Amino acid sequence: MLTRRAALLGGAAALASCAAPQTSSTPELIAQRQFAGPGPRVLTLYTMRGIRTGNGAHTAVLIDAPSQRIMFDPAGSFRHSFIAERNDVLFGMTPQVEAYYVSYHARETYYVLAQTVRVTDSVAEQAARLSLTNGAVSQAFCAQATSGLLRQLPGFDGLPRTFSPNRLANAFGKLPGVTQREWRENDPDNKSLALAEIEMQMR
Repeated sequence: MLTRRAALLGGAAALASCAAPQTSSTPELIAQRQFAGPGPRVLTLYTMRGIRTGNGAHTAVLIDAPSQRIMFDPAGSFRHSFIAERNDVLFGMTPQVEAYYVSYHARETYYVLAQTVRVTDSVAEQAARLSLTNGAVSQAFCAQATSGLLRQLPGFDGLPRTFSPNRLANAFGKLPGVTQREWRENDPDNKSLALAEIEMQMR
């Protein structure tokens, strides 16, 4: 199993939206943090699962669009002074920040499943627009919001609208061309410690 330090160095729903508080970094910080990768254009579904039970605990989707690389992290807890956010959308998702995000969630009690599929530029941009207009999501609605977003995209309309992260991951894994990867770490089950270590790394 990887330690968080190794991972960091190596990584160098209408009702829900209405009920959740709206949050936003300043427009200046969002503009400063925006990042567009070179491609290929992909969607990566992240599912956090309990190691002992296998139960899905959280769902998010990384959107690598031509305009910018962002994370739709509905009702997520990944917060950092370096990260710009607007209503559950995290901006500036460079590969390094993505590695921090994964390592933040992977610990002795949870592992992270990443499922990646290539998409066209237009599908990636549509996903980005949908995430930016979705609004903030309430707790326990992460899979419902993520599945609802994905179902609006061409080729993803057969996915279930579900509250279950595992059900969504199982269906997503059956899409043509999907690749999978797991991250497991042995860090303590303490997100505050994880954020503190990430803060040190990012500074």
